[in-house]
Parts: sequence; C-alpha cells; structure tokens
Amino acid sequence: MAAERKYRLSRSTPRRGGFSPLLVVLVIAVMLWVLFTRSQTAPESAPLSDVTPAAEATFDVEQPQATADATESTPHAAASPAAEQPAQVSVATIENTALASAPKPPKPTATSPRAPPAQIDGLPIITLDELPREARKTLDLIERDGPFPFSKDGATFQNREGLLPRKASGYYHEYTVITPGENDRGARRIVAGARDELYYTDDHYASFARIWMP
Repeated sequence: MAAERKYRLSRSTPRRGGFSPLLVVLVIAVMLWVLFTRSQTAPESAPLSDVTPAAEATFDVEQPQATADATESTPHAAASPAAEQPAQVSVATIENTALASAPKPPKPTATSPRAPPAQIDGLPIITLDELPREARKTLDLIERDGPFPFSKDGATFQNREGLLPRKASGYYHEYTVITPGENDRGARRIVAGARDELYYTDDHYASFARIWMP
C-alpha cells in the first residue's frame, strides 16, 4: 500500500522546473513577435539628413520674405512723418501759385494820369501818334529852337479867330508844318503857348486840336 501510494503521488505531483524552459521560450517568442509587429506597423521616421535640408530650404525661402517685409515696413515708417510736411508746404505753394496766376484787372486808361482826356479848353485832343510825320519834325525843331524852314516861323499868332484860350498879345507863336507837294507854307501849322501848350491845325486856323504831350 505504501508503495502504491508513493507511485500515485509521484504521478500526480508535477516535477518542479519541468515547464520553466518552455515558458521562457514562449515569452521570448511573444516579445519578438510584438517587436516585429510594431516595427512593421510604426511609420518610419525620416532620417536626420533628410529633415535638415528641408528645414534649411524653408529657412532660405522665408528669410528673404522677412527681410523684404522689414525693408518695406521701414521706409513707410520713416517716411510717414516726412510725408506730412510736404503736404503743408504744397498747400501754401498752391495758394501762392493761384494768387500769382489770377488774372490781373486791366489797367485803367481813361482815368490814368497819363491818358489824354476827351477835351482841353473845349478843344479835341490829338496824340503824337496821330500827328503827321511832318508835324512831329516841326515839334523837334521847336524844342531845339530851329533852324526853321521859313522866316515867319516863330512869329506871334494873334488868335483873331478866338478858337484858342484868350491870352495877352505875344502869348502864342506859330510854326509851319510842311505839306508835301506845296511850294509855300501850306495850311498846316503848330501854335505854341508860353506855358508849352501846343495846338495843331491843318486848315489854316479854321480849327484846332490840343496836342497831348504825355
């Protein structure tokens, strides 16, 4: 009986360490399988040599952009205070230009001190430009006091017709204005007063016009 019990115990009780090597092998196999599976499913990381050029390329592209932005922003920031100053100057310049270019009113002619009036002493006015050329030559001779073409030039004009302002005898003197084609003194005269008044007649004292001397 004792031998039979010993045999049963020996069959039912497992030996210690009988399954340990198999368990170790299984654990190692499972670990290898897990590692192999992870290595197959995990995304491959890019090598450092592949990433660095891309980063460098990105830096090279963005650097000019940043520089350009800085270059564009700096002039605007620096020029903005200066841009306001010309605006103030330009307003004053525009105002001065507008005043300078504004049409000036025409100078008065009839009211000008040098402009001839309509009449003097009731006689019409004749200007130097309206006188014949020979009359202007006679005026030059009067100013130079000769020599005159006729001996009677400078004689006293009596003003018998009364067309000139009444003065004492000897106040007026007459001078010949040569008429082209005439052999004598003709009908044209200049009469000078003692106060430098000058009168012109082309019809031998029948009418007179006051010579305007500006």
